[in-house]
Amino acid sequence: MATIFEKIVKGKLPADIVYQDDQVTAFRDIHPAAPTHILIVPNKPIPTVNDVQPEDEPLLGHMIYVAKLLAEKEGIAKDGYRLIINCNQHGGQEVYHLHLHLIGGRPLGPMVVRK
Repeated sequence: MATIFEKIVKGKLPADIVYQDDQVTAFRDIHPAAPTHILIVPNKPIPTVNDVQPEDEPLLGHMIYVAKLLAEKEGIAKDGYRLIINCNQHGGQEVYHLHLHLIGGRPLGPMVVRK
């Protein structure tokens, strides 16, 4: 069954798409954690980081490069931003289609709350 992200990539669901090419699609998160919160997803469905294959290596590098481009376009590159990939339940993954969060536009605080 197609994920919500697959449907967005294929144009079957609306989204605020800020970038798209033959490898990735980037769109604004509908529940942003910061002023800039963009999801960068591979157009090829990969459920989790655990499902990445050796042939996906260039795609993953492209995702990071697109994040850099979007950070510049959003005006957050100079002050800084965070890139996050969640994996499975304990990692906080909600949609099982690999995605990279680009978050910035304000100080983000600690990455993980220490116990």
